[in-house]
Amino acid sequence: MDQTMLLKSGDRAELELLFDITRILNKHVELRVALGPILSMIKIRRGLKNSMVTLLDRATGLLKIEEAEGLTEEEKERGIYRLGEGLVGRVFESGIAIVSKDLSKEVPFRSRADMAGMSYICVPICSHNALIGTLSAERRLVRAEKKPPEKQVADDKAFLEKVALLIADSAKLRERIMEEALRQDRENRRIGSINMHRKKHGGDIFGSIACGSGIIGTSGAIRDVYQIITQAAPSDAAILIEGECGTGKELVAAEIVKLSKRSGAPFLKLNCAVLPESIIESELFGHEKGAFPGALKQRSGRFELAHKGTIFLDEIAELSPQIQIKLLRVLQERELERVGDTARIKVDVRLIAASSKALEKEMRAGRFCEELFSRLNVFPIRLPPLRERKGDIMLLADYFIERSAEKNGKQIKRISGPAIDLLTSHTWHGNVRELENCIERAVMLSTDMVIHSYHLPPSLQTATSTDTQANMTLEPALSRLEKEMILEALKLSGGNISAAARDLGISERQMGLRVQHYGINRRTFRKTPKR
Repeated sequence: MDQTMLLKSGDRAELELLFDITRILNKHVELRVALGPILSMIKIRRGLKNSMVTLLDRATGLLKIEEAEGLTEEEKERGIYRLGEGLVGRVFESGIAIVSKDLSKEVPFRSRADMAGMSYICVPICSHNALIGTLSAERRLVRAEKKPPEKQVADDKAFLEKVALLIADSAKLRERIMEEALRQDRENRRIGSINMHRKKHGGDIFGSIACGSGIIGTSGAIRDVYQIITQAAPSDAAILIEGECGTGKELVAAEIVKLSKRSGAPFLKLNCAVLPESIIESELFGHEKGAFPGALKQRSGRFELAHKGTIFLDEIAELSPQIQIKLLRVLQERELERVGDTARIKVDVRLIAASSKALEKEMRAGRFCEELFSRLNVFPIRLPPLRERKGDIMLLADYFIERSAEKNGKQIKRISGPAIDLLTSHTWHGNVRELENCIERAVMLSTDMVIHSYHLPPSLQTATSTDTQANMTLEPALSRLEKEMILEALKLSGGNISAAARDLGISERQMGLRVQHYGINRRTFRKTPKR
């Protein structure tokens, strides 16, 4: 943003105040540390009281008080808003500022007589077209002052919008710094782990190490997984990845290969569950011409083709006992025999195995070779299901939205509050793969650059999937959907009842009755004319 252009309007006192706010933001590394002095300065030099900044917690989808003038630390900790809840939640949900010349007339404050004559302004904080929080403040309006109340409120709103822009720029900059610091820390740990093995393996292996990672998440469970990956990648030991279907086992295998000294060599993959037993032996070890009906020519197997590289065997628990024994021999002796031949072929292959079943249980049940399990279990990696890393759901959703929108040539600016609620409350039996499919579907269905709850698959909106059997029956569920559609229509029409009714295909009278039924204040959606 060009801050020079931002600061051209307003009188000298306002310009000086905005300049001082910018200096405070640039001085402090932590945004919250900077906000305290800024809100105090707004009170002293501008006369705006009870100012407050809320920011979105991406992990929970809730707005939390980042700093508030006049509140204790305990009160700030308790200050949490759901989207659409209270004036702050309504501003964040709609993206439209709320201006009130008499705070006592607002529904949440009707019982507070001391709010009479107190103006209230709450503006959204937007960064790159994405809502990240709100900024609000109050002022006691006195008619004896030079400015009429209407002009004072309009000036305060314009001022807070400028401050919100400065905070948004600062928050975005700090986010990029934190992301870079996290990436650098991860890279340092990765290189440190590789460096321990550098002399043993010889040569400079750093040229093959990629800086980025396809693994998304900041939860403790994912950090633990990445730590094991960085420790295991430089060695030649076999790796066992266990996790439910859709948790990203193949992605982890690819990351291990990328960080290994075999990154430039062949990387072959095979899903052991999709091929019949009669074919899988030939796929793995190859066959000679005439070894079985249909073997019209000699063929090299996956292990031969992956020589000096890595082979990834998904669903290894599905291999028959006979194939398990042959695989164990290849791992132990580093050589194999093609089907129909007795000649031994030397191979140098690293094995990464994966299973959606617990191999230790399979071994104890006699369905998996004990020696093979011991050979694979040198570096075990357990991938947590998505329900155990709920803090990563919105990070993953944002990533899939960006990727799907780019692929399909669409623009998505935000996810609605009800949609966030559904995403974070679903049990995700299909894990990350299910989330990716849901987001891609929602992106394709969206027509207004917003992901709504009704764009998500019906499976996410059932009582079973969200564990809400006792909390929501058909009537409240339909009412919730109807209210969300009405709010969106009013938002797009700027509070115009007639236009909103036309968009929804109902009469103006029906629209008015529904607005009254849900207690919606359509004035909050009116766009303030430019001065």
